[in-house]
Amino acid sequence: MYIVIEGQDATGKDTQASLLKSYLESTGTPVTAYSESGTNSPDPFISSIAKLNYQSDLNLDKKTRVLLYLTNRYEQWKRFAEPALKRGETVILTRNWLSTLVYEGYGTGVSKTLIEKLHKDLMPEKYFTPDKIVLFTLSESERKDRLISQGKRSSEFFKSKDAEFQQTLNRAYLTVAEEYHVPTLSASGAPEEVFTRLKNLFSI
Repeated sequence: MYIVIEGQDATGKDTQASLLKSYLESTGTPVTAYSESGTNSPDPFISSIAKLNYQSDLNLDKKTRVLLYLTNRYEQWKRFAEPALKRGETVILTRNWLSTLVYEGYGTGVSKTLIEKLHKDLMPEKYFTPDKIVLFTLSESERKDRLISQGKRSSEFFKSKDAEFQQTLNRAYLTVAEEYHVPTLSASGAPEEVFTRLKNLFSI
């Protein structure tokens, strides 16, 4: 089974992916899980690319950033997800190509057609057809509170953007969810409450 958890920063994607991984493993299901951001990857190549993308002081061209995200996406799929799926494991991804469509397409103005074409040309067909996918939603006020409690990392390129930019991303995610038929789920409340809703949505 191939699962994708999407959503804006501070919607709890990694927390819910971890809870889901633990739950599935408790039932005897082998799981491979990772975040496409690559920021916490043990793989030195992937983490080095992620550092380039998430530093705000490098002044990277926006198309360069798209290509770096795509490089990491492709490498992680080939190194981790594809072999795990062949072994019959469940694969859980936090974020997928829709994040780039939102952040770089709607957010920074890179052609959305170009972003989709690059991904469709490079990523394998299976990548675009998860068995289960969800987009977490959260009010802007609650999302801000979570960022503050986490200690907002102003050095991260997108987290350092102003409130207007964040609202643009929020609207873009809802547009993308409708366009690509991605179910949405409220990420409001305690992690255990959200996880109960997630299990119900995924029927697991």
